Amino acid sequence: MNKIVVITGAGGILCSTLAKALAKKDYQIAVLDLKLAAAEKIVDEIKAEGGTAIAIESNVLERKSLEVAREKVNSLLGTCDLLINGAGGNHPLGTTSNPYLQKEDLANTQEGFKTFFDLDTQGIEFVFNLNFIGTLLPTQVFAKDMVGKKGCSILNISSMNAFTPLTKIPAYSGAKAAVSNFTQWLAVHFSKVGIRVNALAPGFFLTDQNRALLTNNDGSLTQRGQQIIDQTPMGRYGEPEDLISTTLYLCDEASSFVTGVVIPIDGGFSAYSGV
Repeated sequence: MNKIVVITGAGGILCSTLAKALAKKDYQIAVLDLKLAAAEKIVDEIKAEGGTAIAIESNVLERKSLEVAREKVNSLLGTCDLLINGAGGNHPLGTTSNPYLQKEDLANTQEGFKTFFDLDTQGIEFVFNLNFIGTLLPTQVFAKDMVGKKGCSILNISSMNAFTPLTKIPAYSGAKAAVSNFTQWLAVHFSKVGIRVNALAPGFFLTDQNRALLTNNDGSLTQRGQQIIDQTPMGRYGEPEDLISTTLYLCDEASSFVTGVVIPIDGGFSAYSGV
């Protein structure tokens, strides 16, 4: 029987690409997303290519929602073999306006301007919950069915800024660092029951969440966008397809002795010192 893959956040650009790629390799895909319409669109595209997939509306921050999703997966496809924790994101309330604090910033009364001292606790909690709890809860719900099965694994989505935090986004950087640490912890914890746990650490990929931050309306780069390209030795943003080969490797038995690793896919960004 072909393995069953559950992917959270699968209506987004990156994880939908992974869902389609895995479907082409004859994995059966459960496309989970907070927005059912987004999940259904991906399922339609997978089926149009001859793949097997189901769409399920699910909230990664609500255990009951995930348990309902698990029941549907088990009923329609079978028990989960591979879990990809793809749901995540940032929030403007956990982001500073400037990369560096200047003394005069403390007197800035411009609407929406935020220094470190203005960061909103609820915004930071949202980011930590979405990225960390949104990885922990699906793992608790779906991994229980993996215990004792052969060839099961979990793939988390970290970020290259888990290694070195980016300016302006302390909440997101910290949350992804937590995901990387959790990946290592979980790999050890599950090592005796046959479940491998690894993570991807994407660099800069243009998605719906960051497009306005990195590009202008005419498609040209913003100042921050250009700064990123200048710090990326390969001189470009990542394409969603750049994640496929590593994902297929980590999901396959070819990596049966690989667990607890976080693999950067960032065009050399994390290796570059700037000089």
